[in-house]
Amino acid sequence: MSDTNPAAEAAAQHRYTAAMAADIEARWQDTWDADGTYEAPNPTGDLAGDPAVVARPKKFIMDMFPYPSGAGLHVGHPLGYIATDVYARHQRMTGHNVLHTLGFDAFGLPAEQHAVATGTHPRVSTEAAMANMKSQLRRLGLGHDKRRSIATIEPDYYKWTQWIFLQIFNSWYDTEAQRARPIADLVAAFEDGSREVPGGRAWSELSGPERADVLGEYRLAYASEAPVNWCPGLGTVLANEEVTADGRSERGNFPVFKSKLRQWNMRITAYADRLLDDLDALDWPEAIKLQQRNWIGRSEGARVDFAVDGEGGEAITVFTTRPDTLFGATYMVLAPEHGLIDSILPAEWPAGVPAQWTGGAATPAEAVAAYRKQAQTKSDVERQTEHKDKTGVFSGAYAVNPVTGGRVPVFVADYVLMGYGTGAIMAVPGQDERDWEFAEAFGLPVIRTVQPPEGWEGEAFTGQGPAINSANDEISLNGLDVAEAKSRIIEWLVARGAGEGTINFRLRDWLFSRQRYWGEPFPIVYDEDGVAHALPESMLPLELPEVDDYSPRTFDPDDADTRPETPLSRNEDWVDVTLDLGDGPKKYRRETNTMPNWAGSCWYELRYLDPHNSTQLVDPAVEQYWMGPREGMPHGGVDLYVGGAEHAVLHLLYARFWSKVLFDLGHVSSAEPFHKLFNQGMIQAYVYRDSRGFPVTATEVEERDGAFFFEGEPVKRELGKMGKSLKNAVTPEAICAEYGADTLRLYEMAMGPLDVSRPWDTRAVVGQYRLLQRVWRNIVDEATGEVTVVDTEPDENTLRALHKAIDGAGQDLAAMRFNTAIAKITELNNHLTKTAAPLSRSVAESLVLLMAPLAPHIAEELWHRLGRTGSVVHADFPVADPAYVVDETVTCVVQIKGKVKARLEVPPTIGDADLETLALGEAAVVNALGGAAVRKVIVRAPKLVNIVI
Repeated sequence: MSDTNPAAEAAAQHRYTAAMAADIEARWQDTWDADGTYEAPNPTGDLAGDPAVVARPKKFIMDMFPYPSGAGLHVGHPLGYIATDVYARHQRMTGHNVLHTLGFDAFGLPAEQHAVATGTHPRVSTEAAMANMKSQLRRLGLGHDKRRSIATIEPDYYKWTQWIFLQIFNSWYDTEAQRARPIADLVAAFEDGSREVPGGRAWSELSGPERADVLGEYRLAYASEAPVNWCPGLGTVLANEEVTADGRSERGNFPVFKSKLRQWNMRITAYADRLLDDLDALDWPEAIKLQQRNWIGRSEGARVDFAVDGEGGEAITVFTTRPDTLFGATYMVLAPEHGLIDSILPAEWPAGVPAQWTGGAATPAEAVAAYRKQAQTKSDVERQTEHKDKTGVFSGAYAVNPVTGGRVPVFVADYVLMGYGTGAIMAVPGQDERDWEFAEAFGLPVIRTVQPPEGWEGEAFTGQGPAINSANDEISLNGLDVAEAKSRIIEWLVARGAGEGTINFRLRDWLFSRQRYWGEPFPIVYDEDGVAHALPESMLPLELPEVDDYSPRTFDPDDADTRPETPLSRNEDWVDVTLDLGDGPKKYRRETNTMPNWAGSCWYELRYLDPHNSTQLVDPAVEQYWMGPREGMPHGGVDLYVGGAEHAVLHLLYARFWSKVLFDLGHVSSAEPFHKLFNQGMIQAYVYRDSRGFPVTATEVEERDGAFFFEGEPVKRELGKMGKSLKNAVTPEAICAEYGADTLRLYEMAMGPLDVSRPWDTRAVVGQYRLLQRVWRNIVDEATGEVTVVDTEPDENTLRALHKAIDGAGQDLAAMRFNTAIAKITELNNHLTKTAAPLSRSVAESLVLLMAPLAPHIAEELWHRLGRTGSVVHADFPVADPAYVVDETVTCVVQIKGKVKARLEVPPTIGDADLETLALGEAAVVNALGGAAVRKVIVRAPKLVNIVI
């Protein structure tokens, strides 16, 4: 005999379950794909569509696109994607033509590392990872226009990445016009003499290599000898972010050295002022703006020349923000990489040099060489660490302080970097803590030039105060405040040709080369003289060749004098090539570095607009429509860009630079890529660690009396990231299988404010699952599957609950307050659940429309079960009736001498006079007054009456 209950089974036959959710979700995802439900029409081109849709206000919504990891997604990854999907759906329902899609940032080191380890081509592993992620994302019901999806590894895409590189290479920044111009304009000016050629020779007298060298000083993309992080153990140059604080590679823990290599650079510094100023018009979090401002680092100060004693015209130029302290400069410091060092080294040590200054070396050259080798092993972070022991070596040379005439020793020390200012400093130990520490370590004199507070002893004073000890026969700064002293000393320096007021930036040019395989090839070839030539557009894309070995050549990890050998350099048939670049067939050698992984993400918003255009970067009319300047958006850009805050000064800064170059050259109408930026928080998870500190599988941890155990042994719990390596990852598939995708979407949106990090709790997911079940029961009979709504008007209480929910949830969805929108919808549904009468059709349809942006699958299903045709995706979002949003009555508090004496229920529209009359006539108020004279009545209708007696 069966133990099942046929009646219970029948009753549950049409209940909303995980199995039913899976069926509903799969069916509607297939329908949406087949019908092109999410396709956004362009005003022209191959994606042009319904003119009526194009006539609507546009909304371009973007996510920071993902790197296709082979590990796939955990539930923390889709947080931002679900949020933008909810927002996009609401915008669509409120009358916008919405462009929302997603591509893949698919070049990069992880796939190359996998290729090195397994021999699998990076494209194979990357495409497999993309297919897996697409499947995972589709399961969530994300409403992307799939016609527009891109991957940076596709030749049709990186053709235009290469094309943009060439636009930058073939441009220079005209400081007078404050914009980029074609390099051909500069050549024409050199040719006709309207601009003087550096060095004074005529342009026609210069050889090809000489002309290339001159233009290289102007091009926005240029190759030069640059200090880089060279890791022989990995055989490649590393970005600063890939080097640990102790100067070793993050991957492999190999020593990293500072070396000079010929590298491609982007002259982003030319745009420093514009990158800084244009931040003001962007709708970005202030924290991100501040990071960019600090990274750009605009400083006003002076350049000061210190003549090198006895070197016949040689001078060391420093930038200082405090030229008023010049009288206190008692020594100088050059960065170990400074190009002037070798030319000022004397053959022997000057007489009387302390042994401590020489580092034990026989000559200045030996001392500097040894110190440089030592400095090579330190990262910039380590070199800049505060209060570390200061190291350095005397160069043997002296310079002359221009205001005192005194000789000051010139040291080489690693606490000065080439990446800031001129790579040289005038050291004022009385006013700078690092200079003070160095002066103490090497026994150098200290002269205070700013009066410290009374009682100040024994250390540098970095505050404000009147100038002291700052006078010579021609000028005195003594007694002046900092601002006036700066102005006076700069005037004096300029008059004597010893310096000038100037502005300096912390921002450095962008190192744009990588010694790796899996990246965009440079569309550059070199002739027999080593001159770089751009490939013509007809030869693009320059595709990646096949190679037998994806690894860069590695070397002895401690051999800093080695140089990279890139994977591309081994394919000689590809590297050495005969081309006709317009002057007949010639032999050339291709560039064998590749572009960094940032290249493809610098412009991908433009490719979303016009993804199939093979003749233009983007159709100008299409770009103007989606990204052109508008009221409140003076620089144009994407309407909403959502992603993590970790890209504040890398991707976001680089993309802004590329946009400005393309704008200057007339290729786009938008000078900024992203008008509004929103940083979502992180979904965190508990990490459980054993006694050794290693993570254990979170799902196998037991909690007993507030303590946690794994396999019977106690473990510690901490809140951290979610990830496979921490053994606490929860996959979207697992949650979808147990509850459905709509439940996952609702839970992630309901966890808290979108910009705040929050802990994942699988046990709490069921709350949103039950909300969907209650919504379903309010419309569908679980026994028969029939819709139970009636065609009658709802009662007034229901109308008030409905329209308050419409008003509140609508405002919350527009402002991306998804958690509070869900709370308001839940409150409405709870009201409907408690109502005995059947649900009115109009209320049911409005409830479904409220749910549609957040839980689109169940909303689409209920929409059609209610007899509606057409997709709920394109239905109009309900509009609240103000008459029902306002409460029928409000509570007015009546106070006498500040104490509450009565509460009145009054219409919200009541006027001051009527409210005063009502309050004074209230029995409780009359009794409280006890016949006392009323001196004044303060009325704040409809909520307050204050009576003064």
